[in-house]
Amino acid sequence: MLSRLFQLYVYDFSEMLQLEIRDDGLFEFGKPEGYWNQPRYSPFLIRGGSHLAGFAVVDSQSRLTQEPVWDVNQFFVLRRYRRAGVGSRAAVALFDRFPGRWEVRQAQQNEVAQAFWRSVIRRYTRGCFEETVHNDGTWRGPVQRFDNGHAI
Repeated sequence: MLSRLFQLYVYDFSEMLQLEIRDDGLFEFGKPEGYWNQPRYSPFLIRGGSHLAGFAVVDSQSRLTQEPVWDVNQFFVLRRYRRAGVGSRAAVALFDRFPGRWEVRQAQQNEVAQAFWRSVIRRYTRGCFEETVHNDGTWRGPVQRFDNGHAI
């Protein structure tokens, strides 16, 4: 199921990242089939009421430093459920499920995601987070970091 949702996720990025669809009608998504089944990843389905509305994958290590942190590896909400609180509730549920240090990244081109994550994290942490801009071979774009291992 995640593989099918991943195709919609990649489609959302296709215009932004100039991705082309293959002749078989699928996008190449740069991750091997089922990569989220490795022990360090925790995949989740997101629901809007009783309907499937997206997915999230939490990684137990930083993509940037390989240190142990909770990393929002992938996060996708179907367009129909955006701006309806579904993504915000899902993000908060993830944060609550995994106490500790967090790292949330957005692609440099994805201004909508940047606004979403800044808003969610600002509310969740009551403004107690840091944001940097990462710009090297591992990532290009904003990164928010916070620690919810203590009462917030």
